[in-house]
Amino acid sequence: MSAGGSGHEHIADVRWRNPQTGATGVSTRQAMVAWIRGGDEARVRDSAGDDVKVGVVDATPPYIRTYADGVPTDNLLYLPRY
Repeated sequence: MSAGGSGHEHIADVRWRNPQTGATGVSTRQAMVAWIRGGDEARVRDSAGDDVKVGVVDATPPYIRTYADGVPTDNLLYLPRY
């Protein structure tokens, strides 16, 4: 998950699971950014069990992070590293 640091901008790739189909996979940060920008939606569960939306931060290069009620959160950083 990490590429040389511990912040969101260092997430290199993510593991995902489609809750509707059960399909799983691994995608690069760039692929996830493109997927979200293409209109698709990614979510993670927070410690309370609530779904939190994953969004794109427009930086150079762009990266992903979670937003709860429109507020940036660190939920991706709390997920297990692999």
